[in-house]
Amino acid sequence: MYEQTNTMMETKTAFQIPQLLDGDDFTSEDLADDMEGLRLSFTRIKIPGGGHLQFEIPSGNPDVPDYAPYLEGVILYSHNSNAYWPEGSEYDDDQPPLCQSFDGKVGYGEPGGTCADCVLNQFGSDGNNKGKACKNMRMLYLLRSGEYMPIQIALPPTSLMPYTRFVNEAFLSRRRKVCTGVVRIGLKKAVSGSHEYCVATFTKIADFAGEDLAHIRAYADGFVAQIKDINAQRAQAGAAASSIIGDGDVSHLELPDNGAHFSLGAVIDGEREELPA
Repeated sequence: MYEQTNTMMETKTAFQIPQLLDGDDFTSEDLADDMEGLRLSFTRIKIPGGGHLQFEIPSGNPDVPDYAPYLEGVILYSHNSNAYWPEGSEYDDDQPPLCQSFDGKVGYGEPGGTCADCVLNQFGSDGNNKGKACKNMRMLYLLRSGEYMPIQIALPPTSLMPYTRFVNEAFLSRRRKVCTGVVRIGLKKAVSGSHEYCVATFTKIADFAGEDLAHIRAYADGFVAQIKDINAQRAQAGAAASSIIGDGDVSHLELPDNGAHFSLGAVIDGEREELPA
């Protein structure tokens, strides 16, 4: 679902872009001692299952998360991501995927290869002969106001069409990049048979203009370049891991992080979501 607020204007927004923040902020050099030996990752937010219309957001206390009905920010970047688990283990958080693609184009593992030609990436390949055995996702990197690092949101297959429609209507039809506006991501309950699940909804609430537009584009461009490099290195690590297992036994294959870092964190994809039956 895509909505656009009537009050949206191409004017200066209240969104705080990182370069414009003042105060006692610390540089990467200032944080070097705290970061040493750590592999920081983006905070990952799931589209909730079971029709629950609240996002669960990690807080400083892992036992007491925060909850919110929607998320607001700038989508700095997004990319496709595929993952295949054998039927019955797709909801097991301890089971790594047998095959994974970091760009939705080439998979590493078993069966691996070009995703477009893979039989597991065709409709009708799942156990119900309706959907795909391979899970197609879209990874969004949402920068919230006043923050330096985005959160990562994994859109499940059921939310891909609403996102595609939103991007086409709100940005591409106006020849604007997705990072040039502030968006709100909400949740809508859907039903498939006896199964309830959530679909993501999208609303554009503001456009950037003038200096703000230049600042957010520059920030997004630098971020995108580094994420593409990280994913390329992860793909190389996945290819190396696949070549080691020459006999086709990938039961213990886990495509590793390779240690590549964005300025403050590394990326971990493959987050699985609950799917409708």
